[in-house]
Amino acid sequence: MPITLKLVLAQPSDVDDLVAIRIEAMRESLERVGRFDPVRARERFVSGFEAHNTRFIEVAGNKVGFVVLKHHPNELVLDHLYVRPSAQGSGIGAAVLTQIFNEADAAALPVKVGALKESASNRFYTRHGFQFVETSEFDNYYVRQNLTPGNAACRQGEMH
Repeated sequence: MPITLKLVLAQPSDVDDLVAIRIEAMRESLERVGRFDPVRARERFVSGFEAHNTRFIEVAGNKVGFVVLKHHPNELVLDHLYVRPSAQGSGIGAAVLTQIFNEADAAALPVKVGALKESASNRFYTRHGFQFVETSEFDNYYVRQNLTPGNAACRQGEMH
């Protein structure tokens, strides 16, 4: 049965709730690479926080995560996608990606995303059609091309 979720626009006053979700979702991956620092995690998020790009992920009225999608002229950047560990593995992330992909395809734009090298999110993104493009010291970067009719070759390559 498909998951029913709502994406609800965040407000500037929601920053503390968003940081708490981010820290909860990233803690295990960051501890695994010896980089867990809640103060740094808060500072990094707050420095780039824009409420108008941020949406809570709600399931049955509960805030189970959030997503930040930034619109650039030639691409959409999936800057953050966090789901609380207690809600992971239930299809929430895939349902959010479906909404993002629909928006990207309607705008004929690719979606770019980065993931911490040691994070399970790398497998999640490649499983959902993202292609690896480059790596940095701590992160891997991926792109998912749009599937508009003008991009039929890409569409055929991704159909299974």
